[in-house]
Amino acid sequence: NYIIGAFKPACHISVVFSDGKSRKQVPLKKENGQTVTVPLFQSQENITGQISVEPLSGKKVEHNGIKVELLGQIEMYFDKGNFYDFTSLVRELDVPGEIYERKTFPFEFSTVEMPYETYNGVNVRLRYVLKVTISRGYAGSIVEYQDFVVRNYSPPPSVNNSIKMEVGIEDCLHIEFEYNKSKYHLKDVIIGKIYFLLVRIKIKNMDLEIRRRESTGSGTNTHVETETLAKFELMDGTPVRGESIPVRLFLSPYELTPTYKNINNKFSVKYYLNLVLVDEEDRRYFKQQEITVYRLEKTS
Repeated sequence: NYIIGAFKPACHISVVFSDGKSRKQVPLKKENGQTVTVPLFQSQENITGQISVEPLSGKKVEHNGIKVELLGQIEMYFDKGNFYDFTSLVRELDVPGEIYERKTFPFEFSTVEMPYETYNGVNVRLRYVLKVTISRGYAGSIVEYQDFVVRNYSPPPSVNNSIKMEVGIEDCLHIEFEYNKSKYHLKDVIIGKIYFLLVRIKIKNMDLEIRRRESTGSGTNTHVETETLAKFELMDGTPVRGESIPVRLFLSPYELTPTYKNINNKFSVKYYLNLVLVDEEDRRYFKQQEITVYRLEKTS
């Protein structure tokens, strides 16, 4: 029993955000696979609250100081356990001493620059966390983490051109396709049409896919993962020359993120519309087009 007790933490640490009850809560998948609900922030907000340290009954906590850190971190899965801190702010909460009973410390980080969004990808994750450390010498420090999520919003783009392309196989197939714009918000609708100018092969079906491409690392150490997030059947059977097929694809059912370009020189996330035609011999013809995805501010 004595040995079991020796590995128990000497106290309980809790972190409470000042506006925790009124602030929007969102799900966050932790690395152990569990999903927890945490508060949502955006860049330039104040992050304030209270940290409570409560010794286990009958125990006192001797320490060499207590601090809280606000960390923005990137972790590559091929370099697991190594975090790259792009944001690191520290507040000292208590000078060295002893704690006999529950003690509460207020903390405040004002207008915090949080330029990147929380992201959980295939090979990389970006997280924000409050890290509370009770420094102790030989006994080992006591550390508690409290995650939160950051999302940043963009105004609608001032220029948003449509996408028009022609694709063909000489003397066999010639199609034109058009999408109404090249930049879409997360709840947007892709509207377009596909026009068949020449059809001399027997087409079995035509699909539109949304693909996400995540690039991590650089140079020879670059890892690229492509996921198909959505597959939407546009047509079944062979079209005739002159036929026009409408496209109407809602983005809201899919778990998209904004497009991320070279985040802290560590990773990028891009999205593509992939038009796939399959003929009766199961040959596949496809044409891919990059689109930009952004998070639109909700209007009340």
